[in-house]
Amino acid sequence: MTDRPDALDAAAAASLGDGAYPQSQVGYRGTTYWLERAGDGTKRLVAVADDETAFAGFAGSVERRDRRVRLVAETSADNAAALRSALPWLTPSRFGLHTSAGFGDRLGLATPGHVRALQAVGAGIRPAFAQQSIREMGRCHRTPRNVLDDATWGAFQAGWTQPVGGDADHLERLEDIDDTAAAGLVFYTLDPKAEVDSEAEHADAATVRRKVEGLDWPGLDSDLATFTKTYSGHRIELEHEALELDEESILRAMAKYGPSLAHAMAMYRRLMEKGIDCEAEFAVDETAYPTKPAEHVVVVSELKRLGMDFVSFAPRFVGRFEKGVEYIGDLDELRRDFEIHAAIARALGPYKLSLHSGSDKYSTYPLIAEATHGMVHLKTAGTSWAEALRVIARHDPDLMRQVLTVALESFETNRKSYSLSGDPSRIPADPSDEEVARLLDEVDSRQVLHVSYGAVLDEFGPRLYRVWNDHEDELDQILADHFTKHLAPFAPYVH
Repeated sequence: MTDRPDALDAAAAASLGDGAYPQSQVGYRGTTYWLERAGDGTKRLVAVADDETAFAGFAGSVERRDRRVRLVAETSADNAAALRSALPWLTPSRFGLHTSAGFGDRLGLATPGHVRALQAVGAGIRPAFAQQSIREMGRCHRTPRNVLDDATWGAFQAGWTQPVGGDADHLERLEDIDDTAAAGLVFYTLDPKAEVDSEAEHADAATVRRKVEGLDWPGLDSDLATFTKTYSGHRIELEHEALELDEESILRAMAKYGPSLAHAMAMYRRLMEKGIDCEAEFAVDETAYPTKPAEHVVVVSELKRLGMDFVSFAPRFVGRFEKGVEYIGDLDELRRDFEIHAAIARALGPYKLSLHSGSDKYSTYPLIAEATHGMVHLKTAGTSWAEALRVIARHDPDLMRQVLTVALESFETNRKSYSLSGDPSRIPADPSDEEVARLLDEVDSRQVLHVSYGAVLDEFGPRLYRVWNDHEDELDQILADHFTKHLAPFAPYVH
């Protein structure tokens, strides 16, 4: 990224209105831009230039003031696109092997808080502010373009002028590629978990053999004999040890993951047909069993053979990565798992390891940062939503009690597709104000609330947004403090 902001124009800086966000003011190629908030809470883009040709692409009112022209425009989708064109650092770009983090935002309000956290850490971690899975978009009634536009306005408001990414998260269907590519996202998390055969984990040898023989080998441009000859007895030299593959382990790996490879390649080829500048991640983190070292080797080697150029791989690590709470498991075992997967990634790549369901897993961050030498992507999602509920609990405890009621009533539906152990029976049905204040600090209630976003927003969306908008700075600071704790352990290892 060579395009950098200009020095601020003194006259333009002096023209900021009472509702302006001073940190948003930025100059580029002779035009000064900033964001203002009106008394009713609506926001508008303001820009000042020498000539109105600088506003090409924007839709708004233009007037001449003291030999300069001034644009006032709504924060619309078309103007978000025009702003990305005008300020190139707001257009998503590839991160490659840089240390990076994805910031899930189910509300379209969280990016300013995320920016504050990055600025507090100050380590050059590359952010994907625009990130939401297709599953979550459906529950929030959003589109990929909504997600990108909200992140654009949030980054602009907070004064972010470094590169940004854009994650088309957990894509499972071919049509998902079309929708997210049309929006302008650049990082594609290919997630063929539905095709991973979990039965192969504990099947007997004869069953594994039948599963492998039944694979679509022509579709994988190979055959069982060639596959076995390629990997059986293969030895991979890592930094501090060697990994030797035996026939049993490679056959089980292919029985387990083989069906997913063909689907992943179909998605990847669909993406490549778009002809866009992008990068891919292969993810199997939401599967039932940990990814063994031999499975890692087979999966990435086969993907490479088939022509996938991926920047990161998200295995299923040992232990439990449940939503919204700390890691559950043996940290020494997890450290060892991180170390061997990271060593494989360096030996076969290099490519990044990606830590999914990474929200609130504070004990894991130093371990994976050290193991990967900073060649890592951290992915968070619902923790911004959960932390935003603190503002509701503080300022409208009655509304928060109603939110909890809907979350409890819809929990069995909400929990589908999420890894959770929270027990709703341990949550007070009619909490006192003091108990309301602690709901986001208790595992059971935090998890129930964490996955309730769709049902709760459907029921209370306008009321919730009024509270958040009335306490915008407080929301931003809560998120900044929360994400600083996530990002700080990676700072010494930024790659």
